[in-house]
Amino acid sequence: MRPVQTAASAVGAAFLLVGVLGFIPGITTHYDELSFAGHSGALLFGLFAVSVLHNLVHLLFGVLGLLAAKRAQFARAFLVAGGGLYVFLWVYGSAIGEHTAANFLPVNTADNWLHLGLGAGMIVLGIATTAVERARSNSPVN
Repeated sequence: MRPVQTAASAVGAAFLLVGVLGFIPGITTHYDELSFAGHSGALLFGLFAVSVLHNLVHLLFGVLGLLAAKRAQFARAFLVAGGGLYVFLWVYGSAIGEHTAANFLPVNTADNWLHLGLGAGMIVLGIATTAVERARSNSPVN
């Protein structure tokens, strides 16, 4: 497995784990306030706003990462495009109010900063693992 595929697998597995943890009372505080979408009082690790929809998005993103990891070109696309999506989500989450209808996932300030870090990290992983592989092989990577 190429480094970019390993990175996509790790990111995908992490998203799957977070998606599952969002459904576990105790790990998700105020679990009784978990709603399908929109503002929810449930907090993953007592910090990150979650809803059923938010958890399902994490699970779906995790599955996509694991599937993308099967081929290097898809793994790169998952990391770079997925990272771009998370940077966009940071911008979106920062622009909307926490208690507005536009906050349908939901996201809070902790989520916003995590999304920025995830997005930047995924983009860096996609680019850096490809650059390292190309430098090692001295040939283009497909």
